[in-house]
Amino acid sequence: MGAPDRDGAAADRLSAVAAPTLAEAVPVWLRVAALSFGGPAGQIAVMHRILVEERRWISERRFLHGLGFCTLLPGPEAQQLATYIGWLMHGPAGGLVAGGLFVLPGLLALMALSWLYVLYGHVDAVAGLFFGLKAAVLAIVLHALWRLAGRALRDRTDRLIALAAFVAIFAFGVPFPLVVAASGVLGLARGRPPAHETSEDATDAAHVLIGEAALPRERSGIAASLRTAALWLAIWLLPVAALYVLPGVPPVFGQVALFFSKMALVTFGGAYAALAYVAQQAVDQYGWLKPGEMLDGLGLAETTPGPLIMVLQFVGFLAGFRAPGALPALLAGTLAGLLTTWVTFVPCFLWIFAGAPLIGRLRGSRRLAGALSAITAAVAGVILNLAVWFGLRTLFAQVATVPLGPLRLDLPVPGSLDPAALALTLAAILAVFRFGLGTLPTLALCAGAGVLLRQAGLA
Repeated sequence: MGAPDRDGAAADRLSAVAAPTLAEAVPVWLRVAALSFGGPAGQIAVMHRILVEERRWISERRFLHGLGFCTLLPGPEAQQLATYIGWLMHGPAGGLVAGGLFVLPGLLALMALSWLYVLYGHVDAVAGLFFGLKAAVLAIVLHALWRLAGRALRDRTDRLIALAAFVAIFAFGVPFPLVVAASGVLGLARGRPPAHETSEDATDAAHVLIGEAALPRERSGIAASLRTAALWLAIWLLPVAALYVLPGVPPVFGQVALFFSKMALVTFGGAYAALAYVAQQAVDQYGWLKPGEMLDGLGLAETTPGPLIMVLQFVGFLAGFRAPGALPALLAGTLAGLLTTWVTFVPCFLWIFAGAPLIGRLRGSRRLAGALSAITAAVAGVILNLAVWFGLRTLFAQVATVPLGPLRLDLPVPGSLDPAALALTLAAILAVFRFGLGTLPTLALCAGAGVLLRQAGLA
């Protein structure tokens, strides 16, 4: 390991862990990115295992504090958490590396799958591959949720908040931002939860790279944050403005850039929270997608590493592919997909680089700690809802929305149970929970099994 940088020196004096250089951290961030399957629960669990348990780069409490902060922001919380930890370790360069690499594998994989989608459609082998991957991802999500809940839900109040968040979204359709706001207000009212730090926590915090000690970069003031915000606002929006004035640019590019820039401000809760609105606008208002294609894109995004919000790249790709102007269709689709990714993820760096120093200064606040703890608990309930949503649509061919007074429940149609999907999912759950099979072996085995089942006419 290399010598620590100046900003990490204060933390390193109290730590038994040697600080890596930025170059030495790159392979670790690539590993995090390559293993980040299974939606936010799986991605957060992967980061926790590698960064907290294996590398000991950040303490448990710091990790959960960062997670709470990132759930307050629009956009993918897992990618922002990686950016935040990278920023803590190596400043803006570290944040760019961690956050950028977190997106890169999913960007490349989904772009390749988008090409396959428009060129070859539903080829049996490809459909079988996706069938198997969905079963594996469901098992990985459930395991990740189980691990995360065990760490984030530390007392009865946290568990009640998580349960209330699940019921509010699953049964009443309460928007995710309202769930976050309500849990944050509740957390502010109760302050820091009692007895959240055990003696074991305190001991562990003394043997990690980033513990409770504040880093110098967390002490910058409001003026520095405003300058950072102005810089990243220009990086984000100037290319969008250029699309409207440069000659020869297909009109769809400007529409894509503006629409997804607006979405970047309101996508609390990730892909699932944005799915219904994006599908409605893309199908009915813009005509970019055909009905049902958003779910195809979500299925593709589920099988690739990185944030599920990457499904927006698929929407942008189809928009450019179907309205290419004078460009070749595949080139226009590729450029529009990359443009969508740009305006979706550049704001994430703005929120982290401008907001992290300010949130770091408030980390000692009991009320803020209480709010972040409550929000983290609520997110566990939200992720449970995502797992249920995904599970129903993996195991059943038909899911009906059943009104029950003020409730609106998504319930499976019993006769539509897919026996092959159930068998493969149970096998994946057994492999992950009972035998501790890793993410990549589980995905590979289930994908192979899915192809065989499809070829045999059983899936």
